[in-house]
Amino acid sequence: MTNGSTSEDDGGGESTFTVIVAAVANLGIAVAKAVAGVISGSSAMLSEAAHSVADTVTEVLLLTALKRSEKPADEDHPLGYGPERYIWAMLAAVATFVGGAVFSIYDGIHTLVAGEELGDPLVSYIVLGVAFLLEGYSLRTGVRQARGEAARFRAPFKVYLRHTPDTAVKAVVLEDAAALVGLVLAAGGLLGGELTGSGVWDGIASLLIGLLLLCVAWVLGRSNAELLIGRPLPRPMRERIRAELLAVEHIEAVLELTTLVQGPREALVAAKVDFRDVSTAAQVEWACEQAELRLRAAFPGVSRVYLDPTPGHAQQRTEGLNPWP
Repeated sequence: MTNGSTSEDDGGGESTFTVIVAAVANLGIAVAKAVAGVISGSSAMLSEAAHSVADTVTEVLLLTALKRSEKPADEDHPLGYGPERYIWAMLAAVATFVGGAVFSIYDGIHTLVAGEELGDPLVSYIVLGVAFLLEGYSLRTGVRQARGEAARFRAPFKVYLRHTPDTAVKAVVLEDAAALVGLVLAAGGLLGGELTGSGVWDGIASLLIGLLLLCVAWVLGRSNAELLIGRPLPRPMRERIRAELLAVEHIEAVLELTTLVQGPREALVAAKVDFRDVSTAAQVEWACEQAELRLRAAFPGVSRVYLDPTPGHAQQRTEGLNPWP
């Protein structure tokens, strides 16, 4: 995570650029695939067109998520608008499911049951080739950003992609990777139909594309649901936060530690801490200030720190928590 207006704006700007590149590429590809699908009569090409339309809608929703989540905190939303990005990202996952997966599966089943007459596949091959190049460039942009973020967190790329709270970049990488696989499946369906003269291969390709989109929609939907419900920081980071708190003078124990991811570069830390019994009120205030400074320096993404002075277990047993003298 990063903090400060400069780094946060840079990260948000990079995510926005990644999403815009994907949106422009998908819009052009969708039109070309639709034209090629009509000319060739290919079910797989029409499924790929639906796939690209769904991806374009997804990118628009992700752009909305990025912009709305950047609004500063106000009186009605004291913790900011960061989690709103996950609502829009969830809608993007639904768009992938409805606009891409459902249509592709339906079209594939229809082709297998009713059959189809394939036309000249030449235009489709050309469109698939151009689409592969454009999708490859879009995927390269997303992967480059994700690798940069992974290196900053000193995490393997796959681990970062699985756990990153930046679901916009995650969506671009997964959807573009799925798009490349879908293009290969569509080409395979066209080639199978051309060699055998049967539209069965085209229908199978359409079904496989639909199942692929179903998997992508499930992964993205689950990731956003976890973040909407409330996901803590990774365990190693929580242990480091606990160690930083214990390193502050006058703090004897961290009785309870709660962390909450509020955005790709924003996290909340709340803890119940036991201070030394001999510490004065001024020393407790100083320790709280030092704890916040240490956490912000060690973890720039930590934007809010709340410490609750709480008696330790030994003190509770000694006093018995008895309100009567």
